[in-house]
Amino acid sequence: MAGFNTAVTGLKAATTDLDVTGNNIANASTVGFKSSRTEFGDIYATAVVGAGSSNVAGAGVTVTDIAQDFQAGTIEFTNNNLDLAINGSGFFQLDDGQGGTTYTRAGSFELDKNGFMVSKTGKFLQGYGLDSEGNRLPIGNLAVTQKESPPKATEDIDLSFNIDSREDAKTLLADYDKDEPGSFTYSTTVRTFDSLGNEHTIKFNMAEARPQQAQQAVTLPAPGANDITISGVTITIAEQAALLLGGAGVAVPDTSLTPAQQAAQQAVLDKLTDPVTGDPRIGELITDSPNAGDITLRFKSEFPEPDLVQVSGAGASVLETTEIAANETYTFPIDATEVPLAAPIVLEVGGVSIPALGIGSTDDQIGQAISSTEAKILDANPDVESVIYDNVNKQIVVTYKAEAGDITPGEAITITETSGAAAGTPFTAAVVKDGDNSFQGVYRMYAYLNGSEQLDIGKALDPGEAGTGSEPGPILVKFNPSNGLLTGINGNQFSANAVVPAITITGADPADTTTVINLDIANTTQFASASIVKASAQDGYTKGDLIGVTFSGTGEMVASFSNGQNQDLGVVAIATFENQSGLSPSGDTEWSATLTSGDAIVNPPGTGLNGTLQSAALEQSNVDLSAELVSLIEAQRNFQANSKTLETLNTVTQNILQI
Repeated sequence: MAGFNTAVTGLKAATTDLDVTGNNIANASTVGFKSSRTEFGDIYATAVVGAGSSNVAGAGVTVTDIAQDFQAGTIEFTNNNLDLAINGSGFFQLDDGQGGTTYTRAGSFELDKNGFMVSKTGKFLQGYGLDSEGNRLPIGNLAVTQKESPPKATEDIDLSFNIDSREDAKTLLADYDKDEPGSFTYSTTVRTFDSLGNEHTIKFNMAEARPQQAQQAVTLPAPGANDITISGVTITIAEQAALLLGGAGVAVPDTSLTPAQQAAQQAVLDKLTDPVTGDPRIGELITDSPNAGDITLRFKSEFPEPDLVQVSGAGASVLETTEIAANETYTFPIDATEVPLAAPIVLEVGGVSIPALGIGSTDDQIGQAISSTEAKILDANPDVESVIYDNVNKQIVVTYKAEAGDITPGEAITITETSGAAAGTPFTAAVVKDGDNSFQGVYRMYAYLNGSEQLDIGKALDPGEAGTGSEPGPILVKFNPSNGLLTGINGNQFSANAVVPAITITGADPADTTTVINLDIANTTQFASASIVKASAQDGYTKGDLIGVTFSGTGEMVASFSNGQNQDLGVVAIATFENQSGLSPSGDTEWSATLTSGDAIVNPPGTGLNGTLQSAALEQSNVDLSAELVSLIEAQRNFQANSKTLETLNTVTQNILQI
């Protein structure tokens, strides 16, 4: 009877279903396991030809497929960075070292004795290597190839800070001393490393320019003796003679000379201060100076500590640097030529009336009357710093604030007689010294290695000095006094939002003298707030040992070292298939590619259909125990039912045999 065979196929199918369900239950805790289900198909002995035919009894059941469910399992986190899980589609690619390739979702990896990433079965995890530029290499065995991070010398420093504009430069000590905080405005220190990994520091001192001007007296040779050079500029005998035509302590050109003589003096001054071939630091030239010399070079106030100018030529020499205030000064003589002392007068000083002075008033009484009204004069003239009577020279000295700079004659205050014999006549004023406010917002920046050795940060050699390049010393850093923004570094001027030139530091690597550090101080400001470091970073580091490996979401294998550095060692490869259901199980939660599945398509995580990578995590089995237990009951009932079919057929057969 055919029914016996039909019942037997049912028993076999139910047994297979029990086997598959039992296997699912057995692997409910297997990492990366994918559950299977049994799929059945009916059996007919012959094909039925013709529509409507339905009188053919079935021949039983067959197992058509044991299909795997590749639905992702739950991702659980671990404490091991080498545990990997794929959040999405794809498989890890494994190589057994003998040409065999398998694929898995079980990411329990570890490092073997040679540093290779291997599975629990000893197969090598596949991925892309990286060259020194970070470009991907062909797929191969992923390995931790770097056990230590070599040291790197500091080559770039990014430093920005704010210097409190409320700090008063007038309070700074006249003589700068790197170890005396009272001689500089602000100081900060940056940690650096040399090429051997030794740690050092670079200390930066910022000294704001005070409202002073430096000056140096130059002794000339006997008139007509020989040519000399000042700051590399040749001053001929004739040019020396032209300079000495003026009066003592008079700025070139001396306006008391003839136009031709003034032009000759101006030509010498222009030659000496030419911004390319001369010494642009020099602002004025004073002839026949009372400060022990034939001429005095007065520097712009933005150059507060100039080295001695380079002077050569027989009989020529330069004296040490002295300082004078950068304020502009006017003098007004009080004598009979200005004031008819025998008549009553009323004076007006800077728009302020002086109480009437009677007949017989002396010059001292007039001077004291003016100076006693100083407070009112200052209120009416905010650029004026003081109005003082000099009783020795019998003159009124009006001193302007240094920040006012060079006062034009039309803006200067006057002393005028408003009533008396010379009513309406202003006093004759003499400009003793022009003002110079170029010191505003100017800082000298010094750098010291380990707080002691002064570094070369790009200070140019002085004009006329032998050699080329730069030398240890301060450079100038300038801010716009009106908005506090950085506007100049070491002679390079720039506008807001422009690229800020880097400062080049040499000599900061004792182990390698060729090392050059680029210092970027962009975003440094001079605002009216506390002096602080806003940002500080440098790219050097010491030698480091491997302390761990982790993986990014896009598959990069990153080695971490004890010196705080990270290095990408490779990229995990993820394989996908056109038909992953066609993969053939090969044990150990691994699959092999077949003709049905198609060849593996390998890419880094996060690209194409590939899922992203999760480090320190494992994908658990996707077995649903509740569903499997129900399936187990169903398979058991099917087995019992087919057994009953056999029992019934056996009874029928016995009855037939007994007829």
